Amino acid sequence: MAQRILVCLTLAFALLLSTVAEDRPNFIIIYCDDLGYNDIGPFGSKSHRTPHLDRMAGEGRIFTDFYVTSGVCSPSRSSLMTGSYPQRVGLHENESGQWVLFPGNHRGLNPDETTIAEALRDSGYTTAIVGKWHLGDQPEFLPTRHGFDSYFGIPFSNDMGHQDRPKPYKYPPLPLLRDETVIEEEPDQAQLTKRYTAESIAFIEANKDRPFFLYLPHTMPHWPQYSSEGFAGKSANGAWGDTVEEIDWSTGEILETLRRLDLDGKTIVIFTSDNGGAMNHGASNVPLSGGKGTTLEGGQRVCMVAWGPGHIPGGTRCSELATTMDLLPTFAGMADADLDPDRIIDGRDIAPLLTGEEGATTPHEAFFYYFRGQLQAVRSGPWKLRVAHTPMRGKNPKPVPAALFHLVSDIAERTDVSRENPDVVIELSAHAERIRAELGDSEKGIEGSGQRAPGHVENSKPLTSN
Repeated sequence: MAQRILVCLTLAFALLLSTVAEDRPNFIIIYCDDLGYNDIGPFGSKSHRTPHLDRMAGEGRIFTDFYVTSGVCSPSRSSLMTGSYPQRVGLHENESGQWVLFPGNHRGLNPDETTIAEALRDSGYTTAIVGKWHLGDQPEFLPTRHGFDSYFGIPFSNDMGHQDRPKPYKYPPLPLLRDETVIEEEPDQAQLTKRYTAESIAFIEANKDRPFFLYLPHTMPHWPQYSSEGFAGKSANGAWGDTVEEIDWSTGEILETLRRLDLDGKTIVIFTSDNGGAMNHGASNVPLSGGKGTTLEGGQRVCMVAWGPGHIPGGTRCSELATTMDLLPTFAGMADADLDPDRIIDGRDIAPLLTGEEGATTPHEAFFYYFRGQLQAVRSGPWKLRVAHTPMRGKNPKPVPAALFHLVSDIAERTDVSRENPDVVIELSAHAERIRAELGDSEKGIEGSGQRAPGHVENSKPLTSN
């Protein structure tokens, strides 16, 4: 009798676990490189044909005030993975003070950090990354050491190789990795988007009966731009537009795979960019000011479309402030994944915003714009305060005075309204002082009490050699 009861309890527990697993959605993040706010149809582009993203937005939810934590690659990606500002995890610059990681750098993502992939894998998800990593190329820093079951892609920017570079080469040959092994040097970049798409679809098909997390950080449209034969020379915006339209095709192929496998009601897909568009290469950030590499809105506010029939209301918009840092705690909550309560992160659960919960508002009291280690601006509600600072770039840079902007009525940051709103300036200045104490400010010589060390390898070397 006791044995029968034990068997029944075991079966009931197994059924409960199965039900919980079925209720947990799959997650896909499609992360473009340098894509502009105005580069896709849902955000107003007239230069690029993006029918699949148009449909995705019609079936999903547009986030108009979605932010990344940096205007460049590595810092931005560190926040997506860890749910933290780059300054908190020590990846706001490399060991030489440059703003991204390069082949063979000593620095990378600290193995002690918990990534979104680790949190989901520990909760029973199969995980994969297909595309650009850019959080360190030493073995200790590669994706397979940070929660991903598999990796296929280029570990840093596609300009850090030989293509379109004069001899003698500045960098060693560009590596294409399968997990931790270099399988090609200087791969044909014109085929990368197609290959990434095929790898992604194969992963989805292989894991259709279990919960999965797919991270697809595209190499494009970062310079140099390459597109396959079906897209090269076909857009109205040169090589840049060609890559954007191929990414749209890729997104359509992935969404169609989910529909074909009856996974569309079980999967949440996020489409966004790692930073603002590179305007010198063809991107558009209209109506925002600035672009890649700046703390203007065009540098850190990015296009974002969320899709998930049954989870996310179709044809809707959200103008509440949200960030890539929020995806880790949000997905963890939806997946019943445990996060270390003693490890401070800056992201917040935005599930109510994703699902369109009535009355849901941003969980962020303030958002902070850093350039490397220098605090340059603060946003709270509709207000953005540019703090007084001296830019870290250019010869003999001129000091930038403090200014206040109302982003709802002045999205392009053209009119300083600080004199009319002194109480708002005081409030946002207090936020600035608080974050300086926690995350530091290099211009003021402040080391934050809440900063953690990045990963470090003493005898580092590139994955390939000249």
